[in-house]
Amino acid sequence: MNYTLHQLQIFLKITQLKSITKASEALFLSQPAVSIQLKKFQDQFSIPLTEVVGRQLYVTDFGWEIAEAAERILNEVEAINYKTLSFKGQVAGRLKISVVSTGKYVMPYFLSDFTNKHAGVDLIMDVTNKSSVVRSLEENKVDFALVSVIPDQLNLERIELMENKLFLVGSANDKFNRNVKKGKIFEKYPMLYREDGSATRNAMETFIASYNISTRKKMELTSNEALKQAVIAGLGYSIMPLIGIKNEIKNGDLQIIPFNGLPIVTNWNLVWLKSKNLSPTALAYLEFLKNEKERIINENFDWHMDY
Repeated sequence: MNYTLHQLQIFLKITQLKSITKASEALFLSQPAVSIQLKKFQDQFSIPLTEVVGRQLYVTDFGWEIAEAAERILNEVEAINYKTLSFKGQVAGRLKISVVSTGKYVMPYFLSDFTNKHAGVDLIMDVTNKSSVVRSLEENKVDFALVSVIPDQLNLERIELMENKLFLVGSANDKFNRNVKKGKIFEKYPMLYREDGSATRNAMETFIASYNISTRKKMELTSNEALKQAVIAGLGYSIMPLIGIKNEIKNGDLQIIPFNGLPIVTNWNLVWLKSKNLSPTALAYLEFLKNEKERIINENFDWHMDY
C-alpha cells in the first residue's frame, strides 16, 4: 500500500458527497484530477470501493469501511498539526459554530480578527435554519451557536453580542406605495413571513397577536434574501431585522415604515451547552469576545445604533 493523505482526503470527500463532481468543487480541484486520484487509490485494493449504477455513484460496504478509517487517519494527522502549533504557544484547533440564517450578517465580524490572529484555527460555520441550529446544539456537534431567541429547552451559557432590531419595511418604489395608509398596511396589504419556526417569524406573529392586528393575506418565504427581493418587488410588506437590510435601505430599495410598537428589539447571543467541555480554542475565542466585542460593535455596527 502506498496511498497518500491527499488520496484519503479525496476519497473521504467523495463518500460524503457521493459525487466526484461535488467533491471536486468542495476541494477546489478539477474533476479529472479527482477522478485520477480516485483511480490510483482504488488500484491499491483488490476489492471495489465504489460502483456506478446508471449515472449514480455508490460506495460499497468495503468502501465505507475504508472511508471510516480514512476519517480517523485524517483526524489524527490534523490533531498532530494542532498539537505542534499548541506546543509553539499558538492557539490551534477547530472552531465549529452554527448560525441562524440572518446571523450571517453578524457573526463574521465577531470572527475575522480572531481567525486572522490565530492562523492555526480552522473555522467551520454552518448557516442554517433555527431548528437545525438547535439540533446541532442538542447533539453536541458544535462549540457555539448564534441565535436571537435562546431555546429554553436547553441548559445554556451565553454571551450577549448586540441588539437585533426588527422594523416594518416596504418597497421604496412609489408605484407600490402611492395609496398606502400606514395605519392600514397590515389589514389591506399582503404580509410576507419567514418559514415556520424562524425567530423572525415568531417575533412578527407575536407582535401582530399582541396588538390584535388583523392581516389580509399571508405569504411565506424560506430565506431572508428571498423575503427582501419579494418586498422590493412590491409583493407585500414584512417585519425584518435591520441587520440584513442595510444596503437595501442605503440604496433606496427598501424603506422603514414607522409603526406603533416597532421596532421589536431582541439580542444576538452566542450560546453553548453548560455541560460542554470546551476546547482550548473555544475558550480562547470566548476570552477574545469578552475583551473585543465592544470594539467590534463600535467599528462595524455604529450605523445600527442610529435607528
